[in-house]
Amino acid sequence: MKPYRYSLYRKARRIRLALFFILIGWTLVEVLHIKYMHVQESRLQQVALGSEKIYIAGLHWNSEQILREAWIAAVVDLANAIGRDNVFVSIQESGSWDDTKGALIHLDQLLAEYDIPRRIVLDNKTHLDEITKPHSGQGWIETPIGATELRRIPYLAKLRNVAMEPLYEQKSAGIIYDTIVFLNDVIFTTSDIQNLLSTRGGDYAATCALDFSDPPDFYDTFALRDSEGHDMLMQSWPYFRSRASRQAMKDSQPVPVTSCWNGVVAMDATPFYQSPPLRFRGISDSLAKSHLEGSECCLIHADNPLSGEKGVWLNPSVRVGYNSPAYLAVNPVNSSWLSSFTVASGLWKNRFMRWFTTPWFKENVVWIRLWKWEKQSQENREPGPFCLINEMQVLTENGWAHR
Repeated sequence: MKPYRYSLYRKARRIRLALFFILIGWTLVEVLHIKYMHVQESRLQQVALGSEKIYIAGLHWNSEQILREAWIAAVVDLANAIGRDNVFVSIQESGSWDDTKGALIHLDQLLAEYDIPRRIVLDNKTHLDEITKPHSGQGWIETPIGATELRRIPYLAKLRNVAMEPLYEQKSAGIIYDTIVFLNDVIFTTSDIQNLLSTRGGDYAATCALDFSDPPDFYDTFALRDSEGHDMLMQSWPYFRSRASRQAMKDSQPVPVTSCWNGVVAMDATPFYQSPPLRFRGISDSLAKSHLEGSECCLIHADNPLSGEKGVWLNPSVRVGYNSPAYLAVNPVNSSWLSSFTVASGLWKNRFMRWFTTPWFKENVVWIRLWKWEKQSQENREPGPFCLINEMQVLTENGWAHR
């Protein structure tokens, strides 16, 4: 090798080594900072329960196992921590074929022992009853298989609105609630709910947990949108494409999002008392015919007048699970829920995905269909375009299906 070529080779090698060590150093500093911020999150001050009135709501279908395993005890503990004079529990069950009804009867008995105000509705109508009734009114759609079928999201929205009915009934008696807490069939503790209610000192339109079924991937991709309205860049940490959401997640701070649900959500109750009140809904049937759908848990934030004023936030310090192993994995006792390797690999995976992917192609399909629908009539308008996805979901006898 000639001297000048050997010299160039050595310079190139030194540059590569320098870049390598710079990247290693940069990553190490990031990891140490992020791990430090995760330690700090445990020191956040919790609000004291009992200082405000809280309305607890939940839907259940075939959830006997988690009810008996953890959920019932957690709800009773939470209700007692809030205090009977400041809490109401509203549960809506429908058509379960396991013993969810029996489990909820047990919950009713336990709440009665503590004189906790409640309404627990056990509905015998099954999915089969719903999908075989006459095709009348809203919520039915002609699907690609050549059948008229009942849409899943309007059905769920109706159930959520039923669970909200006692809120309005008690208003006439002068009982007004400050916060609404929706609980999915997840494992949680009273401390988790205190942390959630403490988000930004209580200044929010809505705040959500992070939910997990099979860690490290989070669960609720249907309703969660980042601060720019995009769905998740990745299901593992740090999840987000938008800079504002991603940076807050790295700093273990409340994450600005456009919408969320994630197993547990707390909402300022004020819009539910307005005229007309904030209610759960699905997108119109005519828009759904374009093979579009949107979660009722996302659309509620699009419709909420406080979303723009107070914001919607995800609290990364509140992590719930759909089973015990998942909950324990993301809430370890004496260590961070994120390993150094998970943080380092997540940072670089997120960078490469942001550099080499774009949401434009997937979102453009939705935008074009929405634009065509809006052109059909001046009355066609959807306030929550960021909630829309390229799917058609219908109710089936044993759950739901894509069409």
